[in-house]
Amino acid sequence: MTVLQALEEGRGPMTLTQLAAASGMQPSKVHRYLVSLARVGLVARSPSSGRYDMGPAMRRLGIESLRRMDEVALVSEHLPGLRDRTTHAVNLAVWGDHGPVVVRWEYGAHALPITVRIGATMPLLTSAIGGAFLAQLPEQLTEPVLRVQLEADALDSATRKRIEAIRAEVRRDGVATTSGGVIPGITSVSAPVFAAGDSLPLVVTLVMPARGVTEEEIARHSAELLRSAREMSEDLGHATQ
Repeated sequence: MTVLQALEEGRGPMTLTQLAAASGMQPSKVHRYLVSLARVGLVARSPSSGRYDMGPAMRRLGIESLRRMDEVALVSEHLPGLRDRTTHAVNLAVWGDHGPVVVRWEYGAHALPITVRIGATMPLLTSAIGGAFLAQLPEQLTEPVLRVQLEADALDSATRKRIEAIRAEVRRDGVATTSGGVIPGITSVSAPVFAAGDSLPLVVTLVMPARGVTEEEIARHSAELLRSAREMSEDLGHATQ
């Protein structure tokens, strides 16, 4: 597994010498492992370059792993832990045909003025969930939804400047934060969760009562949200830095 991990982290075909250095083993030892791995198809050696890469059995395993993966179910397993560590409500949203859709909700220890029902579509410009999606999705996906939500044939310059400001802030901070944007009395902090390959991101959100929550608490909970989002992304197979 150490050799396979070194090959995966190498991001391309590797020589025996490179694999030995990356795995921290002698080349002779790595070579013995490579012979065994090649025998079952987990690695393959190029006859022309002599470099090693993922083999056909590894590709089949990867494809089957992706086929079985239920991204929402896997991420949902992390939500109760995030709720317990922060004591606040947590929700999960996916991108739907008409914008962000809430698909999971874990109630926290604090009373909220109102909760968002499962299946609700959230606004892109005024919700933390929407801000997180705006920062990560291409314009060809978000602009048609924005035009419908704003009931506009085209986005004016003021709206485009607002969108760019949201994107810049979220990309800088890693999270989108709103207070009273959708529901008065609620502060929300959202972070993207990335899957492997070209799958669209999901967004996980902490929902807090705006009254009584200090800036320091929001910052602390935002850091915990970011850490949890990275763990979720890793669980989905996304290669994080």
